[in-house]
Amino acid sequence: MASVDDCRQALQDLADRLDRHVEAQGRIDLDRTLACRITDLDTAFHGRLEGGRLLGLSDGDDPKAKIALSIGSDDLLALVHGKLDIMSAVASRRVSVKANPFDLMKLRKLL
Repeated sequence: MASVDDCRQALQDLADRLDRHVEAQGRIDLDRTLACRITDLDTAFHGRLEGGRLLGLSDGDDPKAKIALSIGSDDLLALVHGKLDIMSAVASRRVSVKANPFDLMKLRKLL
C-alpha cells in the first residue's frame, strides 16, 4: 500500500503532466472543483481543474466538488504513472468517478 506522501506526490506529478499537456496541446475547456478520495488510506486531496490544469492541490476533502474520484492508493500511483488505463479501471470498479457525462468525456482526454 502506498503512503499518503506517495499519493500527494503522484497527484503533483499529475498536475505537472497536465501543465505539459496544456502547453503542448492547448487549453481544455474544463473548470471544475476536484476531490480525490484515497479509499484505503482514509484520506483525500482537493483542488481545481482550470483550463485543463490542476491547481491549488491541498490535503483534505471537498464534499461539494463537481468531480470526485475514489481510488485506492496503489491504483492512484498506477494510473498517474501510466500503468493503469482509466477506462478499464472504471469498468472494473477499481476507480469510481462522479461527474456529469460531459465532464467525463473531457477528463478522458486529460488522463
